[in-house]
Amino acid sequence: MTDRLDSAQPYAIGLFRIVIGLLFAAHGAASLFGVLGGAAGTDAGSIPSGTWPGWYAAVIQLVGGALVLLGLGTRGAAFLASGSMAYAYFDVHQSTALWPIQNGGEPSTLFCWAMLLLVFTGSGALGLDRLLTARTTRAPGEDERAAEPVAA
Repeated sequence: MTDRLDSAQPYAIGLFRIVIGLLFAAHGAASLFGVLGGAAGTDAGSIPSGTWPGWYAAVIQLVGGALVLLGLGTRGAAFLASGSMAYAYFDVHQSTALWPIQNGGEPSTLFCWAMLLLVFTGSGALGLDRLLTARTTRAPGEDERAAEPVAA
C-alpha cells in the first residue's frame, strides 16, 4: 500500500498546489477587483490602489497564486507568498492576540505554511515547471522514445 501511495505523491502535491494557488489567487482578486465578496472590511469593495501593505499583498496573492496554480516558478512564487503571509500574520494579526484562533490569523498562517511546504516540494505533477524542464533537457530534435533507456 505504501508503494502505491508513494507513486501517487507527485499527483497529490500537484493537486495540493493547484488548490492552494487557486484559493490564494482568489484572495488577491477579491482584494484588487472587489469580486468574490470583495476585500475584508470594505463592504464588498476593493483596496485602494497603492495602499500599504494591503494592495501590495493583494498583488502578491493574485500573481503568486496564479503562478503556483500553474506550477510556473512554483518555488520562487511560493517563497514570496509565504513571506507575505508571515508578514501579514505578525504585522496585522499578532498584535491583537497570541493565537491565530483568537486573532483571525488562521488564513494567513495556513497559507504561510502551505506555501512554505511548496518551496520544498516543488510543483509536483501537472505543473508547467516539469513540462518546461522536460523540454529544455532534451536535445533539439530528440524523440521522446529515443531518450528512454532500452531494456536488455
